[in-house]
Amino acid sequence: MAELGVTLGRLRLRNPVLAASGTFGYARELAGVVDFSLVGGVIPKTVTCQPRLGNKPPRTVETASGMLNAIGLDNDGLEHFIAHHLPYLRGLPTAIIANIAGKSEAEFFEMGERIGREAGLAALELNLSCPNVSGGVDFAIDPAVTRRVVEGVRKVCPLPLIAKLTPNVTSIVPIAQAAADAGADAVSLVNTFIGLAIDWRKRRPILGNVTGGLSGPAIKPLALRMVWQVARQVRIPVIGIGGIASIDDVMEFLIAGATAVQVGTANFYDPTACTRLASELPAALAQLGASHMSDIIGTLDA
Repeated sequence: MAELGVTLGRLRLRNPVLAASGTFGYARELAGVVDFSLVGGVIPKTVTCQPRLGNKPPRTVETASGMLNAIGLDNDGLEHFIAHHLPYLRGLPTAIIANIAGKSEAEFFEMGERIGREAGLAALELNLSCPNVSGGVDFAIDPAVTRRVVEGVRKVCPLPLIAKLTPNVTSIVPIAQAAADAGADAVSLVNTFIGLAIDWRKRRPILGNVTGGLSGPAIKPLALRMVWQVARQVRIPVIGIGGIASIDDVMEFLIAGATAVQVGTANFYDPTACTRLASELPAALAQLGASHMSDIIGTLDA
């Protein structure tokens, strides 16, 4: 039997396949088609301190080998999440990793302290990198700011912390290193790339927000490169994100240095993607003559 468990700092997962925030709702929406006991964990939709209406529509558009989204963190706020969604989530047979975004450093600290008092969460992912909200991307483009946010949340929240970083920077390694130095248990790489779609006949942008975040297979080679770079130079685990839809994608990220992966855009057209990929891991390990995930993580011969 293959050993699929992985460890990200203080966080232990039964397997390395996670459902990415914003693509899996609050899990309740997928209950009829997904066996949650088969996935490594679920990261519910990003929560903000106060309710948000999000951006004006249209909010999504398909592109070549991917999609642009500009949802704008539409949600009912932290207290609604704790009262309405968390009771359901904490009863699921998998790791639940909450995801929060603040408008300011102080708001991150406030939210981290509040959610850290709740039972039933395995970890907390800090969305430092949403490109569709004014100010949201700013936290993860400056190593000093990234360090302050992670360090501040670390002081008030006992949960394992994951810093979700933006790819929209010149070099992602110093940002990841800042998160590690501040006490993050892991980093998630990467959030979406800022893109633009145009209706040339109307001479107008298609998205109501003008720009949006590009995800899907189109970004996979870029995300893979960033995971490889950070995994070689930063001494905390990396969670790979970007265009993961097949077992080949999963294995490429793991061999590049990711300890776990998040499945995002694929959930929209195949809600069972996470369970399918997790079920295919033992056979993929066997092809390499491996019996443990640790046998293959970061083994790229380059």
